[in-house]
Amino acid sequence: MQETVLKPLIEQRADPYIYKHTDGWYYFTASVPQYDRIELRRAPTIAGLATADTVDIWTKPDTGPYCELVWAPEIHFNQGAWYIYFAAAPSREIKYKLFQHRMYAIRNTGANPLEGEWEFMGQVDTGIDSFCLDATTFTHKDQLYYLWAQKDHDIEGNSNLYIAPMKTPWQIEGKPIMLSKPEYDWETRGFWVNEGPSVVRRNGRIFISYSASATDENYAMGLLWADEDADLLDPASWTKSREPVFRTCYDHGIYGPGHNSFTYAEDSDTVMLVYHARTYTEIVGDPLWNPDRHTFVKPLRWDDKGMPVFGRPSTN
Repeated sequence: MQETVLKPLIEQRADPYIYKHTDGWYYFTASVPQYDRIELRRAPTIAGLATADTVDIWTKPDTGPYCELVWAPEIHFNQGAWYIYFAAAPSREIKYKLFQHRMYAIRNTGANPLEGEWEFMGQVDTGIDSFCLDATTFTHKDQLYYLWAQKDHDIEGNSNLYIAPMKTPWQIEGKPIMLSKPEYDWETRGFWVNEGPSVVRRNGRIFISYSASATDENYAMGLLWADEDADLLDPASWTKSREPVFRTCYDHGIYGPGHNSFTYAEDSDTVMLVYHARTYTEIVGDPLWNPDRHTFVKPLRWDDKGMPVFGRPSTN
């Protein structure tokens, strides 16, 4: 198969999340460059998301604990309603509060989440009072799980990956279980980070992709996996890749791929990999405010052992 060098699907949208609903529509949300709101768009095809109208469905308040830096929203349909999970921080005017994000949820009970009212459900409290972000959810064997990144002050680094069952779609139940922490060289470049988890199920296994290191060209993705019949709350059930499964492609100039999600092709059960990446490395100023992390989409492939093959971020 001849490789095709990819172009962004949507420019200047980081932390992209595409959800294919049972109504046949694709729903897209991501971090906007201003970090001040949550926007949604939908289309009947993945390609159609690029030109779909956007709707601002929630805007941050002017003050309070979640009034700044709205990061990494994800849209899910859980137990009969739409939920968006996101992280936000207190005012930047308060020194040392810049990276004090906590996680929150909003809900819409309408058929179309671009319409109707979104209800603020409050903080998703993990029982650990520390920096946390990048929440996702998935249901397995009728149990809804919450999966996210959070700092442990007793562990070196910025964030680890945790899992917990959910009592409701906005409340976790039980003690968070740590599944992974930054430990390998490729996870600790610039920052010691495990973040941005996303779940895909295939071939009798549950896979969790995640991102690591600083959000420049060092950003890369790793993989955890467990047997679908294993106890998902037992860290021993999970195997972790020692090497990154997705990383910068210098040949074609696609840098720092990561913070991915998974969706499905229009006419098949082909898993599509959704991720952001930059197309240059010389970032002027604070990388946090650089808007040029773009959304890319490509097929995920599988080897003869049933493991995902991510390939290069620059080619299909």
